[in-house]
Amino acid sequence: MSAVPFDVGTSVSGGEPPPTGGHAGAVAARSPGQVIWARLRRDRTALVSGVVSVLLIVVALAAPLIELAYGIGPQDSFKDDLDRFGMPYGIAGGISGEHWFGIEPGLGRDVFIQMVYGMRTSLGIAFAAALITTVLGVLTGIVAGYVGGWVDSIINWITDIALALPFLIFTLAVIRPLELAFYGPREAVPGWFRVIVLIGLFAAFGWTATARLVRGQVLSLREREFVEAARASGARTARILFRELLPNLWAPIIVAFSLSIPAYITSEAALSFLGIGMLEPTPDFGRMIFRSLNYLQTDPAYVLFPGVTIFVLVLAFNLFGDALRDALDPKSSR
Repeated sequence: MSAVPFDVGTSVSGGEPPPTGGHAGAVAARSPGQVIWARLRRDRTALVSGVVSVLLIVVALAAPLIELAYGIGPQDSFKDDLDRFGMPYGIAGGISGEHWFGIEPGLGRDVFIQMVYGMRTSLGIAFAAALITTVLGVLTGIVAGYVGGWVDSIINWITDIALALPFLIFTLAVIRPLELAFYGPREAVPGWFRVIVLIGLFAAFGWTATARLVRGQVLSLREREFVEAARASGARTARILFRELLPNLWAPIIVAFSLSIPAYITSEAALSFLGIGMLEPTPDFGRMIFRSLNYLQTDPAYVLFPGVTIFVLVLAFNLFGDALRDALDPKSSR
């Protein structure tokens, strides 16, 4: 026998309202946000990865405060703590109460504060690139899916071209000419300029995945009853796109945004490792790992600390993105 629905405040027997406060028979309605939060709280992986991600973001944002409390800046050099071969005195790369993770061979800079500012560099570029690519992908995908016709064909054509271009080769070919267009061959390129160039390159290639995801969702939504009702009521196209369709797309958009952040972190580190990412004196994980390979046998701690940190950083964001995708999936049983 199927249950008969009833309104809150109406008694099953017709007299008193149903009991509240967790008694049997009470109906507790939950919003979508509460359902998602309940799923995340039940997922230990989501909780741990989320806490680690937030902690690393806080460390990156508080880099100047950490520098002030630590008493050492990212460009401070301690060459008196290096021997005549440029290697740090002491064990494990010069780890001490003054230098928590030791000092860099040759340059004599503190490894810990370099990593704190390197995290700030990686997360800053990754979040900015993820935000721009998500906005571009949502705008192009929602327009292409709803308008269709020649607009959809042109956007798909541009998307295919962007997907066909090899990102690494294109980056190698573009970065140096862009620098020479604004700075002379003997001028020092400021760090902020390279940051803007990297974010622009990530945006130029990264919006395609979000655009195709949103376009596919819009194609399935544009014939639904609420869209037809909006058209029949005379709603403008902009209102249908951003007031009717967009609120129904927030779940895949959030997942795409969260999963793009670790991808950009690894991409930025890879470009710096190859020498076409961030340059001195801006602290960066990829460049630290590249330099540390020359000291793999003589100072393995210099390889270990930045390598483990970027591994934990990327793993935490990836695991949280996967957990968020499961929590936002209405068909998930988690």
